[in-house]
Amino acid sequence: MKTETTIAGLRAAIRAARKAGKSIAFVPTMGNLHAGHITLVAHARRQADMVIASIFVNPTQFGANEDFDKYPRTLTADSAMLAEAHCDLLFSPEAREMYPDGRSQPTQVLVSGITETLCGASRPGHFTGVATVVSKLFNIVQPDMAFFGEKDYQQLAVIRQMAQDLCFPVEVVGVPTVRADDGLALSSRNGFLSPDERKTAPQLYQTLCSLRQAIQGGQRDYQALSGAARLHLGKCGFEPDYVEILRQDLSPAGVDDNRLVILVAARLGSTRLIDNLAFDLP
Repeated sequence: MKTETTIAGLRAAIRAARKAGKSIAFVPTMGNLHAGHITLVAHARRQADMVIASIFVNPTQFGANEDFDKYPRTLTADSAMLAEAHCDLLFSPEAREMYPDGRSQPTQVLVSGITETLCGASRPGHFTGVATVVSKLFNIVQPDMAFFGEKDYQQLAVIRQMAQDLCFPVEVVGVPTVRADDGLALSSRNGFLSPDERKTAPQLYQTLCSLRQAIQGGQRDYQALSGAARLHLGKCGFEPDYVEILRQDLSPAGVDDNRLVILVAARLGSTRLIDNLAFDLP
């Protein structure tokens, strides 16, 4: 696997691949890789001639008092995992390469509407940082397709909307969430959990499954269901941010809607966890 740290070096490698007629798949990450990321690479490997992954801890998507400074940087281990997964090229730039004028660059990408609820409401500016850096990466790499985990459901929706609205010729592919044996969605932030918190964390997914079962059983008072789920999570030791039952396009769900997604965000100790469960009713 080749590694590039500059935009110029990456573009030269991409020009050579395009000249050889290769299709390109892209897997953007912030590093601290786990099996979920490697699943993205595996999906990309099956669908393109060349797989490019990026590792960049993007400062513009972290808000005040968030974990940017302590976010794990594990480049050596990450590189080994990507090489073993047959990734062809790793792009690992420094912040000054991506933001030469500093993180407060005057040009930003704002996807309105969809970014103003859920995580967008509790993390102001987060999705503007995400949309800006992903648009920069799409412009730099110019892939045929890009792969993102469905665990970050709202983020995936934002990126799809951005790619559509800005006419990026990129197929944005969502890949199902990879879970531990006890149901906890794999996440780089799981490493922040204490041993006791790690034992509690699967309650997040179990709550989603219980809500799905209730809805499949005919319950349709979504506000009451969400409120009961928040109370349950609080009793388990979480500090719930939100539990929402929506349509899969993230608009409000009505009793006649049958394509639903349940989304949850909650703090366990100092760690903010998110998860979701999408399903169709008969």
